[in-house]
Amino acid sequence: EVRLVESGGGLVQAGESLRLSCAASGLTFDDYAIGWFRQAPGKEREGVSCISQPDDGSVVYAESVKGRFTISSDYAKNTVYLQMANLKPEDTAVYYCAADPHYCDPELRADYMYRGQGTQVTVPT
Repeated sequence: EVRLVESGGGLVQAGESLRLSCAASGLTFDDYAIGWFRQAPGKEREGVSCISQPDDGSVVYAESVKGRFTISSDYAKNTVYLQMANLKPEDTAVYYCAADPHYCDPELRADYMYRGQGTQVTVPT
């Protein structure tokens, strides 16, 4: 059974940082692209970032987070991280980790085969 478990969300002030973690099990980590997407109340799902393990770890970022967020993976721990810096109120959302046995979609629009339960990130105005 494939499981993706997110952690690290919370409430932070604008300008602060958070690191989200996604622990994956039940899959061959190296064979999957692992991504993050977010959904805020009343808004459409937005792809945030993706790391393509089968493609030597190539990464994709949404324009809205470029320069502020960094995705990385720890193969020894089967874990993907999303380091978020300089957080803004518009980053407030539930963040989901997701996995798919293909390369990352450069547009971050493609659905993933598996997803986690999500972790809330709140940045008050």
